[in-house]
Amino acid sequence: MHAEDHREQKMTWRPQYRSSKFRHVFGKAATKENCFDGVPITRSVQDNSFCAINPRFLAVITECAGGGAFLVLSVHHTGKVDPQQPRVSGHRGNVLDIKWNPFNDCCIASCSEDATVKVWEIPPHGVYKNITVPWKELQGHSRRVGLIEWHPTANNILFSTAYDYQIMIWNLDCPEPVIKNPVRTISHHPDVVLSMSFNTDGSLLATTCKDRKVRLMESRSGTLLRESNCKTHRANKVLILGNTKMLLTSGTSRYNDRQIALWDQDDLSAPLLEDNLDGSSGVIFPFYDPDTHMLYLAGKGDGNIRYYEISTEKPYIHFLTEYRSQLPQKGLGVMPKRGLDVSSCEIFRFYKLVTIKSLIEPLSMIVPRRSESYQEDLYPMTAGNRPALTAEEWLGGMDKGPLLMSLKPGSQIAESFSDMKAVGNSLENSLDTRRSQGRPCMLQLAYIQDQLEAKESKEDSSCKEDSSHTVDDRIQTPVTNGEDATLCSPPRTENELRLKFHKQQEEIRRLRELLNQRDVRIKQLELEIKNIKNSQSQSSL
Repeated sequence: MHAEDHREQKMTWRPQYRSSKFRHVFGKAATKENCFDGVPITRSVQDNSFCAINPRFLAVITECAGGGAFLVLSVHHTGKVDPQQPRVSGHRGNVLDIKWNPFNDCCIASCSEDATVKVWEIPPHGVYKNITVPWKELQGHSRRVGLIEWHPTANNILFSTAYDYQIMIWNLDCPEPVIKNPVRTISHHPDVVLSMSFNTDGSLLATTCKDRKVRLMESRSGTLLRESNCKTHRANKVLILGNTKMLLTSGTSRYNDRQIALWDQDDLSAPLLEDNLDGSSGVIFPFYDPDTHMLYLAGKGDGNIRYYEISTEKPYIHFLTEYRSQLPQKGLGVMPKRGLDVSSCEIFRFYKLVTIKSLIEPLSMIVPRRSESYQEDLYPMTAGNRPALTAEEWLGGMDKGPLLMSLKPGSQIAESFSDMKAVGNSLENSLDTRRSQGRPCMLQLAYIQDQLEAKESKEDSSCKEDSSHTVDDRIQTPVTNGEDATLCSPPRTENELRLKFHKQQEEIRRLRELLNQRDVRIKQLELEIKNIKNSQSQSSL
């Protein structure tokens, strides 16, 4: 009887398979020539990312003697970095954190041990001489400032926190170059604030503190809504997971194992889930992508990056796999979604700081797909680079979700909110380096058209119209597939480039034959005209 029951249980058991389009996501590190080499990365022991990226620039905090500085490099100018590269160097103490303005690709904020926050304007073409004078200087903290965050939907609102245990909110929409009074100061923390995270519309702010508690507050008023009091998890970093009404923290267990915990946003009394990772000591940096609901965990000093899928139902977190590497990361920057290469199904891009090699290595997370067309299901509408609110509207009590944009090629090009004059540059810089190379087909096409015009100019006016229409039609059909040649997508791989080259060579050969036939036809017509003239002159005699 027991054997039958056992057999019945065995037969009814089914493995639990999850259907997921991200099950086979893999990490692809950039080749050496597409990395940034020879970068003097800071030796600071702060648990920050030390770099910031947008579709135009990469900024990284550097080691320097006297004061603090950071480098700003074009994301497309990879390879060996010039040791004499000009820097942004106006701080009197070490720079501890840098963040790009999400609505202006040429504006970056930095904070330092000199107790100030400075906001810099970067020239659209890059830094060609040292920048020492900031656009704005924020003086309010009494001790070194360790962390800054821009508001995700309101323009020119900046949050900063320092070793004076205060969080200060700054409004940069004012004429003064030096701002001494923040619009609000939040004083709930008994110790240093370790991380800050906003929800999607920026109405809520979550923090972790050195007392290892998680706090959730209204971002505008600073009103404390909830506070955790959990003995089994000591939080270090916190993320609000988009609109899932959940928080994720990384930290340590009571036995000092590295651990992540998931919390209900409305109840911080105990975590929904705790998951021990390993016994290493480096801080875990969490990154969340609300478009794909994927969570990435990267340990400081580790070479690997684990990634998961988040759901709102139990068991909430589903492990996918991990990217492994021999190169340990000191910090990681993330490219905004509008800077990704959608043609290769890239859904996330890290920039790894590898101090032991003075290297910054781009790392793309890719969904393997056979089709080369745009994958709508991988790229829903995402937060764009235009603010939903002005600083005044937000301070007046308004909350709004981010303005969304499509990543589909050919859709309206995202322009920087306060840099409309540099539209041409932003278009160039938003293209991937592999796409930014010249198109040989355009030169060849122009050459062919010039040749045709030169040949056709010799024809009789009646013959000229017919032949030009025929030749133009024949050129357009095979070379551009009936589209404007400037809209042809450039080759993405070497094989595609070779195929296109051979097709163009074949097309050139065929057009040359066509030109030869036209030459023969022109000569025949000239002979016929000459014969007719001769016959007319003879008949008149």
